[in-house]
This record gives sequence, structure tokens and C-alpha cells, in this order.
Amino acid sequence: MKGKILVCDDEKEILEILELYLEKEGYEIIKAKDGLDGIEKIKENTDIDLAILDIMMPRADGYKVVKEIRKLYTMPIIMLSAKNQDADKILGLDLGADDYISKPFNPLEVVARVNAQIRRSNSLISDEEKEQVISIGDIKLDSYNVQVVVRDEEIELTSIEYGILKYLMQNSGRILTKNQIFEAVWNEQFLSGDNTIMVHISRLREKIEEDSRNPVYLKTVRGLGYKFEKKVK
Repeated sequence: MKGKILVCDDEKEILEILELYLEKEGYEIIKAKDGLDGIEKIKENTDIDLAILDIMMPRADGYKVVKEIRKLYTMPIIMLSAKNQDADKILGLDLGADDYISKPFNPLEVVARVNAQIRRSNSLISDEEKEQVISIGDIKLDSYNVQVVVRDEEIELTSIEYGILKYLMQNSGRILTKNQIFEAVWNEQFLSGDNTIMVHISRLREKIEEDSRNPVYLKTVRGLGYKFEKKVK
């Protein structure tokens, strides 16, 4: 088995087709028919590796399910929705989702996105990174334990947030473009105009900076990209 996946959607046809394709890929599928059912399934199955959530569901929408998951878990989350507005996508990412797919979708695309998220989550520790600790100012990133400590307090990051922070800290002092960050963390080609990175950077600042509006570590270099300061006084 490649992993355990929660699929939460109030459309029976969606549940069945994703179950068919993902089981064929080697995943174990747990189905939930609405938001509250999804929250219960998460509580009953603490070893879920990834969640696929529809946004518009009865009893509890996908946004509420994301918030409940993020209270306890860092598993990758992919959101599905017929909504295709930037505001809806940004809200989902801002609450803690890792990826977003608009309906109608190609089931093979969902499988590919799931595989990418699972690979990323499973490869957070590589052999050459074991026992590697990067410390800059009050921030320490421990690659062996997949742990980030900020001002002596461990913080919870999603797999994408961790990947971005690790890449930036490994390249501290360098200006990194959105294209470089996206391809390094997502392992996919960056699409011009995609504001996904901006949303994740904003979330990271909220977690690592004392004042997210006046960042000391994670700086925006206007017109170029982002930079993690190499030395902080």
C-alpha cells in the first residue's frame, strides 16, 4: 500500500471515481460523504497520509475541515471545487491546504497531484540531510527530525511550508525567483501569474516572524523574488 487517503465529497460519483483511480494506483481510500463525516473519519484514522476535500459540502464545508485538520495534523491537503476564483483558492491555501484542483477535473491529474504530494511528504528527509541543522538568528531547522524551532518554540508547518522554508534557508542570502522556488518545492513547472507561492510565503511569515508586516528573515525583493537573510542581528 502506498498510503491512506481520505476523500471527502458530497457527490457519490466523485467519491467512486476517485476511489477507483486511487485504489488502482495502490492507495487505501477512506470515503466521507460530507464535512462532519470527514472530520470524524480523521479522528478515527490518525494514520491518514493525505486528504482530498471538496469545498462546497453540507454540514461543514471544506474550509472548516481544513481548519480542524490543521489543529492536529500536517498531512498534505488537496482541495476540490467548482469554484475557480482566485479568492477561493487563496482562502483554501491560507487556511492550510497544499494544493487546489478545479472541477471538472481529469482523474489522472488528481492521481498525479496525489503522487507528487505523497513523494514530497515522504522525502522530507534525504540521506545527505540527516543530522543537518540550519540555524539563522532565532530560527533552527532540523532536517533529520523535520522540526522547526522559532525563538525556542517548535512550530507546526505543512509539508509545503516546510519545503519552502528549507529551500530558502539552504540558500540564505540568495535571491530566489518564484520559478526557482516552485520548481524546487513542487517539482513542477511554474505557471506565470500563479499566486500560490505568495500565499505560502505570507503564512510562513505569520509563523516565523515577530512582526509579519515587517519581516526580518523572509524578505521580498521587489520584481525579483524572495530572500532569506543570511545573518540577522
